[in-house]
Amino acid sequence: MPFPTLNIGDLVARIPIVQGGMGVGISLSRLASAVANEGGIGVIAAAMIGMKEPDVAKNPIEANVRALRRELQKAREMTQGIVGVNIMVALTTFGEMVRTSIEERADIIFSGAGLPLDLPKHLRDACDQKKEEFRTKLVPIVSSARAASVIAKKWITRFDYVPDAFVVEGPKAGGHLGFKAEEIDDPNHSLEAVIPQVVEAVKPFEDEKGRRIPVIAAGGVYTGEDITRFMELGAAGVQMGTRFVATHECDADDRFKQAYVDATEQDVTIIKSPVGMPGRAIGNSFIEAMREGAKKPFKCVFKCISTCEQEQTPYCIAAALINAMKGNLEKGFAFSGANVFRVDRIQSVHELVSSLQQEFEEAISKRFGMLRA
Repeated sequence: MPFPTLNIGDLVARIPIVQGGMGVGISLSRLASAVANEGGIGVIAAAMIGMKEPDVAKNPIEANVRALRRELQKAREMTQGIVGVNIMVALTTFGEMVRTSIEERADIIFSGAGLPLDLPKHLRDACDQKKEEFRTKLVPIVSSARAASVIAKKWITRFDYVPDAFVVEGPKAGGHLGFKAEEIDDPNHSLEAVIPQVVEAVKPFEDEKGRRIPVIAAGGVYTGEDITRFMELGAAGVQMGTRFVATHECDADDRFKQAYVDATEQDVTIIKSPVGMPGRAIGNSFIEAMREGAKKPFKCVFKCISTCEQEQTPYCIAAALINAMKGNLEKGFAFSGANVFRVDRIQSVHELVSSLQQEFEEAISKRFGMLRA
């Protein structure tokens, strides 16, 4: 049985896989277009996307808008597939990034790291200002059924707009996590527990609006068998980040990718991020130094995250992630999912998707007692 499609409104992805939006600079146009060409949904991460612009410190808004436009245009030159943008609510440039994505006709905006309660307003304003209709889909990223319900109610009440889908990110995800530290290992907050809850929570809104709201499982999804399992729990598709880092097309430096290949299970750790959220990363000397109380004095020039406690934090997370993306891991660290230790090689996006397809088919065959001889 081949992969089923993932339908988000009138968008139809040939395979039910969303590539996670990974910043800083890990998923840009090259990776996003490669995934889109395989029939999945490729995603560009907007966080500090203007990091290489010469005026990013003096004109952060203009630099980031310029870089996002360029990456979306480059992606469009490389694929006819579905390309989205991941925009964190906590970004100080959130509004500008959303409007730019809409104007550049991104297919989907994925938004988390906070509740994107005003996201439809930006779509409505862009349509009014440009005197044309934009068809960008709006997909919140949540970690609970309650968050999904709050967003749906607010959007319907204030904007008469129902979310086009939800990404449900569990505690095994990489990067910043939408959980308290004590919830990360709690089975009640596992992705397996939360997916059915969110599926059930969105049903009243589907009935009210007469349309389907797909739920996409994210965080710890690693194999084709995992995809099968979460779809059996009610998910319409999955989001995968860690697997796509270890690909030739990933936009990060090869040394960043090699850190994934070299990581052991003991290397995976939870950090306290300067932005006020726990995060999962690959432990290294930089993280050890921070835990031992070392400080990296800095002057905040990026002002990228509204929740960053820059006066109290021992380091600039933007600088650390930029260094890591460039391969300078002694001056930064790599965010990763909980299953990063299972990565054993760097392969092409095509090879990865093909292996996931094969694993999916084998899992389906096992369930129906039709294993190939």
